[in-house]
Amino acid sequence: MRLLTEIEQRVVSALQIDGRAGPGRIAEVLDLSPRTVTRVISRLRADGRLKVVCVPDPAHGLRGAMLLRVKVLRGRTPAIADGLAKRADVLFVDILAGGEEISAVALGGLDGRLVHDALPSTSAVTELRAHSILHVFSDATEWRTGLLTGAEAAALAPPPPGDDVPLDDLDRRLLDRLAADARLGPAELAAEAPESTVRRRLDRLAAAGRIRTYANVDVAALGLAVDANVWMTVPPGRLDEVGRALARHPMVHGTLATTGVTNLMAAVWCRDLAALYAFVTGLDVPSAEVTVVARAVKRGGRPGSQKI
Repeated sequence: MRLLTEIEQRVVSALQIDGRAGPGRIAEVLDLSPRTVTRVISRLRADGRLKVVCVPDPAHGLRGAMLLRVKVLRGRTPAIADGLAKRADVLFVDILAGGEEISAVALGGLDGRLVHDALPSTSAVTELRAHSILHVFSDATEWRTGLLTGAEAAALAPPPPGDDVPLDDLDRRLLDRLAADARLGPAELAAEAPESTVRRRLDRLAAAGRIRTYANVDVAALGLAVDANVWMTVPPGRLDEVGRALARHPMVHGTLATTGVTNLMAAVWCRDLAALYAFVTGLDVPSAEVTVVARAVKRGGRPGSQKI
């Protein structure tokens, strides 16, 4: 796979900070031409290595989010994973190395039909472990490549969100459209309402922090060949301390406190297995299970986001 050039990586890094930033704004901050930025974004989106989506903010509640570990009969895993990825109540789906286990993040909680009906009634599922997500220390929207200077990142950062706002049907329709493509503008969303109305609603949602973007890049093109999940058992009294520390680690792109024997999960991207080994051996926890992701089927609402 061709690695992204330095310019491409810097443009992606800008979109990590604000996925709706226009080419002119990015060009000004990164000292590039708007034409170059436009060309880079178009090329990466066209070849499938970049997709900017809108994802829920844990601060607004994730409707009983659960972390699922699903063991499946050999040979049936791709079908089950693809079926999960098609569901609107499932945000993330990974097939783990070995091909007999799926990791997923689903909404709906213990009352959801996915946990009680859909998965248990599937003959291909041999074991289902459902862990309630108690706290989100960090998620993929907060991961950064580290290629921008502090001044560049600050110049691109959108204003801090103000007070939350109640959502009506139009707001929800707009957010649903942005969940598939967060770079859609008022003109492209005008089918939902007059363009002027859409523009005002987008401004209102953005000011309230409701438009939370995720620049979903194929990390293999950044030279990060290993995607892994580390499932840890941490003493309850240290859970917050360890979770916050991992959330700040540059290799970590998600940290969740959950119910269950393994009560803390960290998702990490590494250059190779040696880097993963160094990360794991540096952990100060009583026990940890490490699983490597064979294929990321869905990330942040985007099916088929990465194939590693």
